Amino acid sequence: MVLLITYRCDLNNSNIIELATQLGEHLLARERVVGTAESCTGGMVAAAITAVSGSSEWFHEGLVTYSNASKQKLVGVPSNLLDEYGAVSQQVVESMMAGVLDNGADIAVATSGIAGPTGGTDDKPVGCVWFCWGSQATVFSEKIIFSGDREAVRLAATGHALKGLIGLCKTPV
Repeated sequence: MVLLITYRCDLNNSNIIELATQLGEHLLARERVVGTAESCTGGMVAAAITAVSGSSEWFHEGLVTYSNASKQKLVGVPSNLLDEYGAVSQQVVESMMAGVLDNGADIAVATSGIAGPTGGTDDKPVGCVWFCWGSQATVFSEKIIFSGDREAVRLAATGHALKGLIGLCKTPV
């Protein structure tokens, strides 16, 4: 599924930690572990998760796959997907997420986007972020265009990634 939403996020660091805490509660109750593959968020989702005491019980791994080479090496993104669709695409985030599941996570999120202030194009403007959340039973992809400066885009994407993980926890593995 592809959604195109443009909005400005008012999350701050304490909101992010609250979301990560909620995620941990859901994962512990369901005896699941989560993993991340992050590009534009640069490890911010994993940092939020590990800011929660006890997260080692429900956090499997966090991979920062910023370059195309790291996407290929760490989570197995095929080079033809990167060549055909680009790093900021549904196909690539779905492959990134699948790589995290293959590494042993029960649920996972992948992010790839253009945080700015440079790098945007007409079809992938600054603020464009692709997300993919998944488990062995469910895969959901979404494209959002956030507004704001680089830090605002990254913070909003981090919060959105955590919210999607919380939602995924409510589905069967």
